[in-house]
Amino acid sequence: MTNAQKWVAAFLGLFLILFILGRVTKEEETTPVMNENYVPQQQQPSSQDADGLTLIKQNGCITCHGQDLNGTKMAPALVNIKEHWTRDGLLNYLRNPSAYSGDSRFDEYREKYKGIVMPSYGNLDVKDLGKIAEYLQTR
Repeated sequence: MTNAQKWVAAFLGLFLILFILGRVTKEEETTPVMNENYVPQQQQPSSQDADGLTLIKQNGCITCHGQDLNGTKMAPALVNIKEHWTRDGLLNYLRNPSAYSGDSRFDEYREKYKGIVMPSYGNLDVKDLGKIAEYLQTR
């Protein structure tokens, strides 16, 4: 066996030992909880029974918009939305906020909440988004 082969065998042996140690000592991965009102997706009750506020809490909206939805340093208040949005308009915005990035209404928000991006909720059922939009329209 040549010196090069010995070095390769030693390297592979060390790699194998580290790989096995990594597997043996691997900790179980946990999902971080954003706050006490956030419920991971698989633990959420059926959305058929959930009202708008429950869906807002389940989807983490209160993390940025605040417990009472009156806004935080991360996101604006979600009160008096009916002055600016129709139900369908709000529903479309929730499904794809980036489509509204050129809207002049959001210039102030982009300046005030730099680096914060409204997530898309296009993965939610339209009925759930409708419940959220209807709830926000009553605030």
